[in-house]
Amino acid sequence: MDAMTTPAATPTTTSGAAPTVDSLSYEQARDELIRVVSVLEQGSSTLEESLALWERGEALASRCEEWLIGAKARLDAARGAVTAE
Repeated sequence: MDAMTTPAATPTTTSGAAPTVDSLSYEQARDELIRVVSVLEQGSSTLEESLALWERGEALASRCEEWLIGAKARLDAARGAVTAE
């Protein structure tokens, strides 16, 4: 999946490959997702590039959701600790 994405749509590491989704912060994943959507909306990519971008976008959206679920769990835990005191 990563090898097929276009360089304009994804940030690259020093090796030239897109970073793995699991290594991205929430902000990095969100920003890359915005770029991927923008490229897809332009409609100038080939079918193969569009499919790769779509797959990358799905993975990025899942990563953002993971971060948000984790943040909510931390907030819920903090609220529970405060009300228990």
